[in-house]
Amino acid sequence: MKFFLLSDNIDTQMGMRLAGIEGIVIHERDEVLRELNQAMKRSDIAVILMTTKLIQTCPEIISELKLKQPKPLIVEIPDRHGSAKVGETIDRYVSEAIGVKL
Repeated sequence: MKFFLLSDNIDTQMGMRLAGIEGIVIHERDEVLRELNQAMKRSDIAVILMTTKLIQTCPEIISELKLKQPKPLIVEIPDRHGSAKVGETIDRYVSEAIGVKL
């Protein structure tokens, strides 16, 4: 089982490639949805890593996939500028899943 990266910048892709993780660089919402669907259909991918900026292009779809799809796992990683508020994102996902505000 493999990791696969969907990134909005080449720096993240190069760093992950050095760690042995393949991926692609994309920017537009339609590209994100197309590549995410293709990656989810691959049986060899267990974890899809996505930069925060890409998740922000279609948060409602990503959130639903995270909640309803058992495999692959979709994980948000901060972009190179470190401007992600991953803790708030996790709180929002948990709140949506259990219906209780944290």
